[in-house]
Amino acid sequence: MVPPPTSGTRDAWHSLVMKKGCPKDILEKEGKKKCNLMREDGAIIEAGENDTLIVQKLQGDNEKFGIFGYSYFDSNRDKAIAHTIDGVEISLEGIQDGSYPISRPLYFYAKMHHKDVVPGFMDYIELFMHEKAIGPQGFLTDIGLIPLAEGEVAIKPIK
Repeated sequence: MVPPPTSGTRDAWHSLVMKKGCPKDILEKEGKKKCNLMREDGAIIEAGENDTLIVQKLQGDNEKFGIFGYSYFDSNRDKAIAHTIDGVEISLEGIQDGSYPISRPLYFYAKMHHKDVVPGFMDYIELFMHEKAIGPQGFLTDIGLIPLAEGEVAIKPIK
């Protein structure tokens, strides 16, 4: 059970799992698109963006597995089992510190030369970087983002 090609979760799966497992000769000759191909024999089922559907279809069937984000797994621990990756169990801390092998950070970039051109630009930046958004209880956790560990937020100008 996999999310559709337009999903960020599937994109992460491709870059962190499929590409790493792709033989170098295929990657060099045919590129990452070849390495990202999913089986087409009916073994892979695209479940859309509906993680609830994936969990429902997994229940009671030990032959299937699904790919979905940590936040959804965390809220459905009574219905799904997470497998270890390279011997590492999934955890909030493992995602935050990068020790869980199939997690990645989300970077937020803003072109500061827009600050005097785009109305509300700085208000948006301030809201997005506020504790109410990115903190442990921030509203971005409601859509599945994992808050950074304490003291990890860094605002750095890029030249």
